[in-house]
Amino acid sequence: MPTKIRKTITWVETVLVEGGRAAPTPLKLIAAAAVVTNPWAGRGFVEDLKPEIHDVAPELGAILTAMILDAAGGADRVEGYGKAAVVGLNGELEHANALIHTLRFGNHYRQAVGAKTYLAFTNVRGAANTPLMIPLMDKHDEGRRSHYQTVHFSIPDAPGADEIVVALGASTGGRPHHRIGDRYQDLKDLGHDRSNPAAV
Repeated sequence: MPTKIRKTITWVETVLVEGGRAAPTPLKLIAAAAVVTNPWAGRGFVEDLKPEIHDVAPELGAILTAMILDAAGGADRVEGYGKAAVVGLNGELEHANALIHTLRFGNHYRQAVGAKTYLAFTNVRGAANTPLMIPLMDKHDEGRRSHYQTVHFSIPDAPGADEIVVALGASTGGRPHHRIGDRYQDLKDLGHDRSNPAAV
């Protein structure tokens, strides 16, 4: 089935001052979102979600990736990245998960920006105007805390009860004036090596 997109949204925040000080470089926080018809709406409990995932997710991945790159000014400008979905009240949380937790969606973005890390994510169920909170991390280094940020916005009329909002997020840098170090220094201070999976 073709992807039924009601509308797309590009959201850009430019941070010029943080903590009362000018940012060394203006920081852009970007989101690209699509409001789509929930392909499983009105069908009761659907056991196999794969056909719709294969039909819908690749197209959304391609569209949203192109929107992010356009807003950022190119793939090389994207340093932090993430993804999110909000399913409307008539849908299952699994429907939100289905469209973003597939390589057919995320690999468009990951490959376009040459990323090495996984895409951080959130997925929730909610009514129209439910906030989208897209967690970001460095596309090359998940331990680089300077790039732990959140793109936060909402769409007043979405998702409808039978819709899903699917979104990608990006940053063009880390937090201005970041000064908490990274997890590797913590590991060293605690006497652990970098590969210790128990360290957070």
